[in-house]
Order: sequence, then C-alpha cells, then structure tokens
Amino acid sequence: MPPEGIPALLYSTATAVGYVFPLLIGTLMVTGEFRHKTLTSTFLATPRRGLVLGAKLVVGLVVGLLFGVLGVIAAVGPSAAFLAGYGLDTDLTSGDTWALLGRMLIAFVLWVWIGIGVGALIRNQVGAIVGVLVFTLFLEPIARLAASFVEGLGDVLRFLPGAASDALVGESILSAASGAGGPEPLAWWAGGLVLIAYAAVLVVLGHVVSWRRDVT
Repeated sequence: MPPEGIPALLYSTATAVGYVFPLLIGTLMVTGEFRHKTLTSTFLATPRRGLVLGAKLVVGLVVGLLFGVLGVIAAVGPSAAFLAGYGLDTDLTSGDTWALLGRMLIAFVLWVWIGIGVGALIRNQVGAIVGVLVFTLFLEPIARLAASFVEGLGDVLRFLPGAASDALVGESILSAASGAGGPEPLAWWAGGLVLIAYAAVLVVLGHVVSWRRDVT
C-alpha cells in the first residue's frame, strides 16, 4: 500500500474493527429492558409503543455520536502519533480525512440503530448478543474473505452490513486484506443507504413482530 493511504486505513479501524461495540450497545439498550422488566412501567405510562421505540432511536443517535467521538479519538490519536513518529504525513489537515471521520460518526449512529432493531426483534438478551457476535466476528468476515476466491460472490456480499459500513467510511482493514481480488465496494453514499435500510427493516420488524407483544 502507498504511504498516502496508510493514515486513512489506520484511522478507520474505529469502525472496521469496533463497529460491533455500537451494535451491542444498541442491542443492550432494548434487551436489557426486556430482561429486567423496566419496559413494563414505561408502557403503562406511555401506551404508544411506537413513540417509545422512536425515543430509543433518538437516544441511540446521541449514544452513537458519543461513542463515535470516543472511537475516533481512540483510533486517530495513537495512529497519528505512530505516523508522526516515523516521519509520515498524518493527513490531519486534509479535507478528505475529516470527511472520512465524519462518515465514521454516521456509521456509529447507524450501527446503534441496527442494534436497537435487533434488540426489538430478538427479546432474549443472551440470544441477541450471541447472534450479533457470531455474525459480525465470524460469519461475515469469513464470507467476505471467501468472496475473493469465488467469482460473483462478492457482488452479493458487498451488500452485507459490515461491507456496507466499510463502503460508507471509505476504508477498511478487511477490504484491504481482500486485496485486488475482492469485490468492488459500493459508493460511500450507497453504503450509507444500505445501512439505513438494515436499520429501518429491523426496527419495523421488531415493532411489528415483537415490540407490540406483552412484556413477560
């Protein structure tokens, strides 16, 4: 990889590796309430359950931005120090770098919303967490690496949530590891739309299938 591409690759580790954390946070925001039955009093005070779920999304926006800022700082700080220590350009004065960091914040928010949808759909906290970890840490990464060797598979797998997130951000360790044989990523805006679609579908399904049921 040329030296000019290294800063963005290092900075993007906050989302390329750390996206599972906002996803889990969003999931816990909902499943924790089912587990501890705190939703019962909320639904009694506010019978309009759609409004309650909407409020979760608003809180998720704030939480996503907060953890996004922390994730960006955690990734950019050490990476910039490492680059400067080796005499490499940190690219922190580049508008493209700041655009990448902004897209990373958007990705964090969308992952929290996806987690809220998962939590609303799968009430069981243990089941939801295990499902999230298995998919994000094993199934999708293995499938995306396999796409480098199976012709045509990458055209489908680039619509997976992790691949869409990487496309939105614009850089990813996993995409770089796939090399030239990997699938052509989506445009950044298309990746964002795919993530929004995942969040919307999961939230709507969660509301229709699970959220309106009695809390037991």
